[in-house]
Amino acid sequence: MNTSTAAAIPPLPPDWPADVAAARAVQDSLRARVVLDEAGPAPGGGRVTGVDVAYDDARDVVAAAVVVLDAASLDVVEEATAVGRVAFPYVPGLLAFREVPAVLAALAALDTDPGLVVCDGYGVAHPRRFGLASHLGVLTGLPTIGVAKNPFTFSHEAPGDARGSATPLLDGAEEVGSALRTRAGVKPVFVSVGHRVTLAAARAHTLHLTPRYRLPETTRRADALCRAALREATTA
Repeated sequence: MNTSTAAAIPPLPPDWPADVAAARAVQDSLRARVVLDEAGPAPGGGRVTGVDVAYDDARDVVAAAVVVLDAASLDVVEEATAVGRVAFPYVPGLLAFREVPAVLAALAALDTDPGLVVCDGYGVAHPRRFGLASHLGVLTGLPTIGVAKNPFTFSHEAPGDARGSATPLLDGAEEVGSALRTRAGVKPVFVSVGHRVTLAAARAHTLHLTPRYRLPETTRRADALCRAALREATTA
């Protein structure tokens, strides 16, 4: 395994949105570039990379972590972090603008092709159909999915109790993702397409990444790494 790399977040570009209206305009512009009709990489093949972010809002600090796994064995191949200032205020539906600069810096620090990127959050299961997974996918060109711990503002029927059971995640009559049972009798996770992956493939990847726990190994490992990076940055 390559050792963990710490990256600095570069300065924000001059056109980085500074308010809600500008951020929504960026979402509207980029959303048209989301690709929903590619199958994406096969589950269990190549590399798969977990992405997560932690904040210390009192100190205005954000830490992003990316953890690359061998998709077959789920062993860690490489990991990287980036720490810097929060790039945007907290606004529901616009969280990607707080997280993207740090995540891009961490991804740029990798020597390994990240393969499929799995975000702890949402892709098209988003009020504006453009959550962090979709945002990252469009900016990087990588296949991405979102696997969230809760259904956000959307509705769903309870999946069956068996592992692998799924029901549609709905915004009215529109299916924006799936409620997926990754452990028998344990509450589901909420899977959505980010970019260049179908929903069926996103569910298959999520099941492959959850051999023992409710949450994907990508999420579990990236969560621990970004929290550790944040602690180190704020206690130094």
